[in-house]
Amino acid sequence: MTLRYLTPLALILAAPAVQAHEVWIEREGNGPARIYLGEPGEKLPDGGDPEFHHLKSPKLLPASNAAMTRKAGYLEVAAPAGDVRAHDDTVFAPWGPDDKKEGVAYFARAGRSDAKATLPFEIAPVSAGGDRFVVVRDGKPVADTEVTVVSPDKWTKAVKTDAQGTLTVPLRDKGRYILIANHKDEAGGETSLGKVAVLHSITTTTFVAD
Repeated sequence: MTLRYLTPLALILAAPAVQAHEVWIEREGNGPARIYLGEPGEKLPDGGDPEFHHLKSPKLLPASNAAMTRKAGYLEVAAPAGDVRAHDDTVFAPWGPDDKKEGVAYFARAGRSDAKATLPFEIAPVSAGGDRFVVVRDGKPVADTEVTVVSPDKWTKAVKTDAQGTLTVPLRDKGRYILIANHKDEAGGETSLGKVAVLHSITTTTFVAD
């Protein structure tokens, strides 16, 4: 059942589940990018997350006309060599009373070869290939914000950014790490699905530690 058919009470109860989900990208070398919707700290169910069907057409940055193929739990798309970025504010319809609508915008990046942020909300490496990252929103570092680190074995740790908006990722094992940050804007904002009174932004960055 999609969110638009839920009762107001059900929408309120559904909101935490909506906000608990993330969009993230995985890539092996310069192969196709795989775009997921789910909870990266948990084992992905067979066939993908139950909410995966809501992920339909994330937009790559820079823009691309490459076709996306729906696989079992992810969307697959060819992308140029290097880091891959995507964004989508149409995954879940806005929820809540008409005068207090809330919405969510997702941002995602795979790779750490490019030491700059180009998405409106992004976790970028301070230097190419490094394990120190900076959280950037609207072009400015975000100090004292929590970043969740998910290790290859699904171990998670919350790390706060410093006064410069940076953090060092605690590397434990080889494999893919996922970084997650959230921002709640109670001044609202515009989304592709309309204006909302509260906008939740969720950003992820994945990279592989060798």
